[in-house]
Amino acid sequence: MSDQAELLDLALRVGKKAAELLSARPDVLEVSTKSSDVDIVTQMDKASEALIVSSILTERPNDGMIGEEGADRESTSGITWVIDPLDGTVNYFYGMSGWNVSIAAKDKDGVIAGVVVSPTINSTWWATRGGGAFHNGKKLACNDPVELNRTMLATGFAYEAEKRALQLDFINKLLPQIRDIRRNGAAAVDLCFVGSGNVDAYFESGLHEWDVAAGGLIATEAGAIISHHQIGGQNFVLAAGPHLHQILKNTLAL
Repeated sequence: MSDQAELLDLALRVGKKAAELLSARPDVLEVSTKSSDVDIVTQMDKASEALIVSSILTERPNDGMIGEEGADRESTSGITWVIDPLDGTVNYFYGMSGWNVSIAAKDKDGVIAGVVVSPTINSTWWATRGGGAFHNGKKLACNDPVELNRTMLATGFAYEAEKRALQLDFINKLLPQIRDIRRNGAAAVDLCFVGSGNVDAYFESGLHEWDVAAGGLIATEAGAIISHHQIGGQNFVLAAGPHLHQILKNTLAL
């Protein structure tokens, strides 16, 4: 088995194990906050990250870790894992679908393998660098070409209320020109949806490495382009097929 295949196999096994843990959702969630009063973390976020980190290090003790809930470990192997143990915590808190486990492995050149497991929508996406992207075993290709007036756009909004005004400016500019907008509440799944063709594009600010690592590889291996833009002090991420990506950049003057 190649290094890529080994990393992918481990990410798939551990991602499914973490998704099973999270699917046993307790009746009472212990909630604390992070960047704002609405940016929450539960005991299940922490339990999922602990499970993922320990499972990976049992098999690969020299690898590094970057995790949303604090996992931070230098690599001596050249491989670092980028983990979002519960992407879409607010969805999870409210008992809504779409939350997921996102696990990626990267080397000095970028992400090698990525897995996103979303049990509430019966979906597992995965990709390897140069090896294509897949959803439940089916090879993916993003929607391309798509014109602006036929665009289904996924987006999300920052937890910090003061940042939302700029985001709403972009939405107000786009909404009269596109088919519609969806706000699914989980960045990794939104990126996978671009790769799967469930949406045509995704645009959001305030994302971290763990939000983008696995889903970003899946989208790009399905043919999408992902770009990062600094606007008004915010880091916006845009993902779409090549034709639409250029149109959206021009429309939003990115």
